[in-house]
Amino acid sequence: MRLDTKNIFALGFMTFAFFLGAGNIIFPPIAGQMAGTEVTLAMLGFLVTAVGLPLATLIAVAVAGGNMESVTQDLPKTIAVTITVAIFIVIGPAFALPRTSLVAYETGLKHLLGETTLPLWAYTIGFFAVAASLALHRGALIDYIGKILTPVLIVLLGILGISVVFNPLADIGVTNNPEAALTAAQLAYRESPFSKGFIEGYNTMDTFGALMFGVLIVDVLRKKGVTDQGFQARYLIQAGIIAAIGLALVYTSLFYLGATSGTVAAGADNGGEILALYVQGMFGQPGQWILSGVVTLACLTTAVGLTGACSDYFSNLLNIQYRYLVIVFALISALVANVGLSYLIAVSIPVLIALYPVAVALVVLNLVRSKLNHPEQAFRWIVGIAFALSMLDAMKAAEIPGTTSLVETASHLPLFSYGLAWLIPVFAAVVVALVWPSHQSKDA
Repeated sequence: MRLDTKNIFALGFMTFAFFLGAGNIIFPPIAGQMAGTEVTLAMLGFLVTAVGLPLATLIAVAVAGGNMESVTQDLPKTIAVTITVAIFIVIGPAFALPRTSLVAYETGLKHLLGETTLPLWAYTIGFFAVAASLALHRGALIDYIGKILTPVLIVLLGILGISVVFNPLADIGVTNNPEAALTAAQLAYRESPFSKGFIEGYNTMDTFGALMFGVLIVDVLRKKGVTDQGFQARYLIQAGIIAAIGLALVYTSLFYLGATSGTVAAGADNGGEILALYVQGMFGQPGQWILSGVVTLACLTTAVGLTGACSDYFSNLLNIQYRYLVIVFALISALVANVGLSYLIAVSIPVLIALYPVAVALVVLNLVRSKLNHPEQAFRWIVGIAFALSMLDAMKAAEIPGTTSLVETASHLPLFSYGLAWLIPVFAAVVVALVWPSHQSKDA
């Protein structure tokens, strides 16, 4: 069976909605404000890791065969499962899933109703009850999300984005407190805006999400009757391109919003607060309702996708029924969410710095696998290099006691000061793997 144009766009909208969640909404505004006049370079760096990498990941999943087993097929079984489980835990109940409800609550209804009117624990239970209900009806995901929820979400985002571009509240970099000293984060953006934006894009977790969403979308296609692997790959890539275009437009407007928020949200603690204050300044109370609708829909659709993908993977791994895992992950996520947004973000940063390069290495290797003469050796060495060097970056970010001397030694590595010690060695290793001659023994 083939999909018509209407269903292809619905699939693309569904993919866009899966990606557009908590991190996609709260991180661009704070990055834009911190970057100030350097917003363009910071935004370009962010787009590489928050749009380019997820799109490349979807393509890699499609090329590999539509499942994580194919993506990690050249790694030892134990290592492949460990990496996959770690990614699914991070993108699932440990960080990304709880964050969806926290952002929806703190940026949406909390500003409208007040924290005492609807406490966090009550909101998270209701939020994940709805997400679990939708995830239990996966065959209808493309109809629920691609044809109903996402068009509404696009309209709401369009209203906000057009207003920001054509009627900003201030000029870029202008603040109501020009005498204030630059913070450490602002200085980092001024000194290396592109690399700082590049690292900031990790926080969206979309490369991890793409590994899961690619598998989920292939499953949706199968339920729609598309069983040919070639057509599955084609539709997955088309859906990824549609989603990437949508994400790029959203990020551009949110970066611009942050860069022009200095007169209404200077000193805000996070992007959610910046967004809320900006919308209030621009639209007043009606704007708060629009914001609440945008954030809640975006976070809910992402929660549905993450819950479904995590439950599907662990169902196959542990031989537990899918519907039971949906309920378990929803309950765990509701519990974790009650630690609060700021704490969850702080804890997640070193973990993302450690795992992201591994995911990037897997994506690049799968994209060039057909050109590798010795794929097993290439995957093992390059993934190992990525993990070892990313751990040094993570130690620096986490400031783990007892690792000071190791971090100081590693500071001589290229790009270590930018949190990218892995980048040059990994891509150099990929080049070596690509030119390694075929006549060499596999055991060499």
